[in-house]
Amino acid sequence: MILVTGGSGLVGSFLLAELEQRGLPVRAIYRGEQVPTVARVEWVPGDVRDGLGLRAALDGVTHVFHCAGLVSYAPQDEEELLRVNVEGTANVVDACLERPGIRLGFVSSVAALGGGKAAETPGAGPLLIDEKAQWDLGAEHSAYATSKYLAELEVWRGVSEGLKAVMVNPSVVLGPADWSRSSTRLFRYAYDEHRFYTSSTINLVDVRDVAEMLASLVLDTTRSGERYVLNAESRPLGEVLGLMAAEFGKRPPAVAVPNWAAETIWRLEHARSLLTGARPLITRDTARAGRRPFEYQADKIRRELQREFRPLPETIRWCCQELVK
Repeated sequence: MILVTGGSGLVGSFLLAELEQRGLPVRAIYRGEQVPTVARVEWVPGDVRDGLGLRAALDGVTHVFHCAGLVSYAPQDEEELLRVNVEGTANVVDACLERPGIRLGFVSSVAALGGGKAAETPGAGPLLIDEKAQWDLGAEHSAYATSKYLAELEVWRGVSEGLKAVMVNPSVVLGPADWSRSSTRLFRYAYDEHRFYTSSTINLVDVRDVAEMLASLVLDTTRSGERYVLNAESRPLGEVLGLMAAEFGKRPPAVAVPNWAAETIWRLEHARSLLTGARPLITRDTARAGRRPFEYQADKIRRELQREFRPLPETIRWCCQELVK
């Protein structure tokens, strides 16, 4: 029996499909009152913040995929990021440690690799980052990045106590999902023919590659105490939005927002969010993201699994076709 947390999320839902294709028995945790309708999955209500509930869900389980997590750059969510991403991961690790022999696969993020201080260096070339990157405690990091870094520390703690675990660090994950949430909002932005974009770079990976590679690492290898960057390509944001707009038959964004304007906009959005309680459309972290190109290196996963990532144009074409349905 395999347990999946976050089975209704983007990565979790495609992981369920991958496990179903393998013909494996799967149990998945869901939050809320509505039970998901994915076939051949035993759905159980629960929350990663509930340690006792996790222990009950682990009955008879041999492998755990921890995909549940909160992605947010809104200042209002800083405490919730710690509760879900850090405390939730600690609960999963503790529950697994109580059942020797369980194997854990954890979905982290490239944000946990750090690199924040170097990103502010003007005029510098692309910064190449891989699994060996060291977290700089003196640098300025987003609350989301910090929460994923601290979540990784919980997994490393589990490994030191005997847990068999591997981690994946995907970049921005693209897949057809609710396009009012997370990375899928990029497609909605292109579909709505917005005119503006920031002069930044973005690293992207297909959700199908994330699900397949994560499943392979956990189920087909005996690796433990390792983490793997999952990233297909790094491209300018304007180019990515242009590819999305072309697939939709829409007008691409054509006006690059200068850095000084982005700095003004995030401050205005911050003030608006404080006054209204609404989520800001752009935050300090998103406004400054990618000013110096980051290229996340995925040579390790390519070498160990002997496979390549899907090309970005193919991923965007697939996503757009599925979204317009």
